[in-house]
Parts: sequence; structure tokens; C-alpha cells
Amino acid sequence: MLKTLEQRFRALESGVDFCSLRFVEEETESLAVRQNTPLPIGRSLDRGVMITVMHQGGYGYAATPDLSDAGIIAAFERAKAWALATAHRSVFDYRQIAPPNPTGRYLGPTAEQPLNWHRKDLMALLMDESRACQIDERIVDWGANVDRLEVRQVYLTSGGGAVEQHYRAVIPSLSATAFAEGDSQTRSLGGQYNGYCRQGGMEVLTQSGLYGAGKRVADEALQLLLAPNCPGGNMDLLLMPSQMMLQIHESIGHPLELDRILGDERNYAGTSFVSLDMFGEYRYGSPLLNVTYDPSRSNEFAAYGWDDDGNAAEKAFLIRDGVLERPLGGAISQARAAAEGKPVQGVANSRSSNWNRAPIDRMANLNVEAGDKTLDELIGGIERGVLMDTNVSWSIDDSRNKFQFSCEWGQLIENGQLKGVVKNPGYRGISATFWRALKAVGNGSTDDVMGTPYCGKGEPNQVIRVGHASPACVFGNIDVFGGEGA
Repeated sequence: MLKTLEQRFRALESGVDFCSLRFVEEETESLAVRQNTPLPIGRSLDRGVMITVMHQGGYGYAATPDLSDAGIIAAFERAKAWALATAHRSVFDYRQIAPPNPTGRYLGPTAEQPLNWHRKDLMALLMDESRACQIDERIVDWGANVDRLEVRQVYLTSGGGAVEQHYRAVIPSLSATAFAEGDSQTRSLGGQYNGYCRQGGMEVLTQSGLYGAGKRVADEALQLLLAPNCPGGNMDLLLMPSQMMLQIHESIGHPLELDRILGDERNYAGTSFVSLDMFGEYRYGSPLLNVTYDPSRSNEFAAYGWDDDGNAAEKAFLIRDGVLERPLGGAISQARAAAEGKPVQGVANSRSSNWNRAPIDRMANLNVEAGDKTLDELIGGIERGVLMDTNVSWSIDDSRNKFQFSCEWGQLIENGQLKGVVKNPGYRGISATFWRALKAVGNGSTDDVMGTPYCGKGEPNQVIRVGHASPACVFGNIDVFGGEGA
């Protein structure tokens, strides 16, 4: 594939300042069982190319699923026409960018090993876990599924760049809903939105805890059904990794996307409370907070070697010891900020959801670095508080600042000991001050690798894959509430 695409592309590259070709092929398959009934198998195969042209200060792109010589030539001509149309008319002169010309190959974990995706065996596993959910007549809905994803990419540039990337992911999920006396409670494996999504092969099923999850998850749904509502008031909050994922995503990830800070999302998904003059001096969190962009963590969902503009990806601190250091901004956004007289150092996170979308600044693997406390030590340091696990709902304002989140599972903590289960636990805060309340960070034994397949942004909308790894964390004096609004 690389040789054929390169031959077609090299015949086009002359005559413009810069051009690139980005080929993407994605194959997906979904197996599912609901209430002991196998659902139809879902399969898809999608491939195409995006041609990008920078010429005379203008920028243009065009996509096509037609990989013939004629199809690629037509896409190139459309992209060139758009570049000429925007030259000298854009708010930014693209001649200020020196595009990279990368060479190399990136392989995700097990990418070139047999996947051993045996549908009959996997359907039997899903059916076993589905049946195991039926421990009580109050379990009224339940199901399990597993998806696979295979991605192959090629990136070519007119400066001689040629990069191949290949990775796969496996995404298991299971949930059970209990109902009685007008109340329903759902418990899930890693969240109701496929939180256990990782690059790799069938080992992900074991890592996620899918084997044997049916009975446990159903039992926890029943416990929630019988539990009292979470109490309200200001208290300590212990967030487990499956909720830390959402907290990182909404109150660090989106606010730090540089194109959003520059104003690109205002008419669609809002702006950010972060401004360009905050970098290098703003206290985002307590001195315990260290946040990294790390696409090199290969089992996370958004691991890669180069972003979709060809920039090499490597681990970088966004927040170090609580101080904001750099945004989630690719090369184009960095150049735009510099043109405004406020240069910032970003990262290689210019990403596209597929071949028919242009790259924009997106979260990738965005992680909180581990601290030094065991889970027992985290719990033992809390006099009065609540442990919360697994997001169930979220709300955050247009500037990604004021938020209110709710979780599936809660447990009271009193005098350093875990107590009874509570249902409908929630908490609220302000991003600009919430992270400063971080008072203890779990060590590697509390860390888990989570993510989401469903991060949306951009016009036209791009739904993209994001990874979040985090230890358990304790926050002090947080506004906690329950289902009765206490």
C-alpha cells in the first residue's frame, strides 16, 4: 500500500509549496448480547485519503475514497484550488509554518500478531456473562459486548516524508440495571460508555475484568438499589480512576486545547477559561498535580508515533507540580499563537477522526502521574468523605469551568474506614479551583488505564478516541450531593 500510494503522490507534489497525503483504513467489528439474546454482528471497513496543500500562504484540503490515479489527482486539484482561494485572505499566513517530513513506522502492541478473534468463543463468553447477571428478578436489563478496531495509516509529504502506523484496540463492556419501587440503578464495567478501551489484543479482556464480571456487576446494581442516597455537604472526595478519567477529560483536556483557547470552538462547544498568558505561571492545581500528554504509553487508546500533521509524538508535561506549562496545541495552533505575540510550546496532538476530516487540536493520552499513596493510605487519611467510582452523568459550562458530575457507585468513608454503599453520588466544583484541592495522589497500584471512544469536537463534528490513565486521588472540602439534592 505504501509503495503504490507513494508512486501516485510523488507525481503530484511539484508545483506547490507543500503538500501531503494521509491515508487511513479502519476496520471495526462488534459482538453483543442483550438479555441472553445475541445481537446481529456489526462490521465496517472504511478507507480513503486526505490531500493537504499549502501554497502562497493559503491552505486547502480535499478528501476522497477513490484511491485510483484519477481520484487522487482530483483531490489534489481541489485542495490546491482551496489553497489559492485562501491565499492572502486568511487570518494566518501558512508560510510561517515549516511542515515536518517524518520517516518511520509505528506499531501498537500486538499489531502484527494474530488477534485470535474467534467469534464463536467470544459470543459464548458474552452469553455466559449475560446469564450470570440474572441473580435476582429485580435485574431488569443487562448486556455485554466486545468491539475490535484495526487502524492502518500512511502519511506522505512533498519533502520526502513517509510514515506508516498500525495499531489495534479491543473494547469490552458490560452493564446491569436493577429496578424496584420506582427506582432504577445501573452498574457497569468501566462505565456505560466503554471506559475500558485500550490498544492491544485479547489480553484486554482479562485486564478489564470482563471474565466473571456479570455476577459482580449485577450484585453491585442491587446493592445500589437498596442503598441510601449519598449525603450532601462539604467533605473529602476520593475519586477512583474510572471517574478521574472524566474529571481529567472535561476540566483539563478540553480547557487546554489550544485552538479552543484561540477561539475556534466558540460557536459550537464554547471556549476555555484558560488564556495564553497563563502558561508558565498559572497555578492550575496543588503541588501534587502532574499531568502529562503521553502518546508513547502504548496500551492507552490514543497512542501513536506521529500526529496527523506528521509531528513526532513524545511525552510532555502540561502541568508540573501544579503549575500550567503548555497547552494541547499542534504546530498550526502554536504558530497562530506566536503570530498573536504570545508564543507557547505545544505538543504533537493535531489529530483527525478519519480520512475525511482535517486535523485539529485534540486530546490524546492525557494522564495524571502517580503519587506515593496506597489505596489504604488514601482512605485512612479521610475523616469524613465519600469514595466515588464510574461516571454516569456530567455537565460543564461553555468555558469548561463550572461543572457538576455524578457517579454510579459511592461508599462513605468515616474515620479512615470504608463504610456503607450510597447511591446517586455527585459533586460539583470549578475547574480553576478544584484541582488546587488535590490533597493526596495514589501510587501505581491504584492506577488504571481508561479512555473513551466518543470525544466530540469540531465542525463538521469529529468523534475521536482518547486515553486517560490515572491513580485514585483525594480532594479536600468538595461540595458533595446525593439523589435528593441534599
